[in-house]
Amino acid sequence: MSDMAVTRELFDQVMVPNYSPAEVIPVRGQGARVWDQQDREYIDFAGGIAVNCLGHCHPALVSALKEQGEKLWHLSNVMTNEPALRLASKMVDATFADKVFFCNSGGEANEAAFKLARRYAIDHFGPEKTQIIAFKQGFHGRTFFTVTVGGQETYSDGFGPKPGDIDHVAYNDLDALKAIISDRTCAVVMEPLQGEGGIISPDADFVKAVRELCDEHKALLVFDEVQTGVGRTGALYAYMDLGVTPDILTSAKALGGGFPIGAMLTTGAIAASLKVGTHGSTYGGNPLACAVAEAAFDTVNTDAVLNGVKERESWYREGLEAINAKYQCFEQVRGKGLLLGCVLNEKYQGRARDFLMASMEEQLMVLVAGANVVRFAPSLVITKEEVAEGLARFERAVARVVNR
Repeated sequence: MSDMAVTRELFDQVMVPNYSPAEVIPVRGQGARVWDQQDREYIDFAGGIAVNCLGHCHPALVSALKEQGEKLWHLSNVMTNEPALRLASKMVDATFADKVFFCNSGGEANEAAFKLARRYAIDHFGPEKTQIIAFKQGFHGRTFFTVTVGGQETYSDGFGPKPGDIDHVAYNDLDALKAIISDRTCAVVMEPLQGEGGIISPDADFVKAVRELCDEHKALLVFDEVQTGVGRTGALYAYMDLGVTPDILTSAKALGGGFPIGAMLTTGAIAASLKVGTHGSTYGGNPLACAVAEAAFDTVNTDAVLNGVKERESWYREGLEAINAKYQCFEQVRGKGLLLGCVLNEKYQGRARDFLMASMEEQLMVLVAGANVVRFAPSLVITKEEVAEGLARFERAVARVVNR
């Protein structure tokens, strides 16, 4: 198979058409740089959508993968294994949680969180307490349950009857939440910084009020930290900077630094509702994923890396400010740490994808978050030189769009 010609055309022949990938086919990466089939070099400001938190081929991750790869790859959950227990212990030590459930993705972590929230409420308060409240423009995964809890109907419509008793209100709108929450609410689900919805930070008093309302109505507060977790905002988890502790937290993306793994974290009292047989995952907690994730977690959970995220944020903000002073296309730069969004102004409404395409032409990988936001989610250890080079390419891309 290795001599087979792999082209973009092959995608259209053999892949389900739910994606429309770029022409570029990357074949190797190092740090925040990637090379394609023609050996062109790109700077990576996308990080596989906030996944490659230590860039490409970080030595700590490569060595964990190789070492565990020679030992054990998979055990069923009839057994447990050392890497899973070590990683769980470290996550419990570093967070509010007492208990961890491992799975393979953010969607699965959220699926587990929502099932647990319902189960816990029914166990403790009876069959009526099933309402889940989430936020418009929120994103929580692609399973039918998680995509319904997500607040973007374009992703959940067209698949028949949806799971019921799920309501949505506007993010940061406390009055709207107050109007709908009641003793029937089993959980309020929120991202502590909306990612796909446009890189929107929560108001500090809003988050605190949500926590208080949950307490008042004996509802669980679920934080989806799939995109914000593992150092992305400059804290190990975003809740740590908000002065509010959730009851359930989900983590994935950066957790494995590129290897698929997800986790749901919660307290002992809440976890007790997932008794033997109530939920499971064939691959969840497998030794290979957990060994890589342990190396990623250990590497990120240091003062040097977490403080470095805040420093890198300032490199981006200064550079973007300088670009915008020249070209005046951004209304503001939103977000926190290394999850940043350049919000397009009136003149460039709906054109985020043009900036993404122009960046590719300049050998820079960026993201969008909706039609009006250009999103950056680079490696947490990206070098100053890589940021400077990437921003120089971004400036040329902006010039292309502005001058077209």
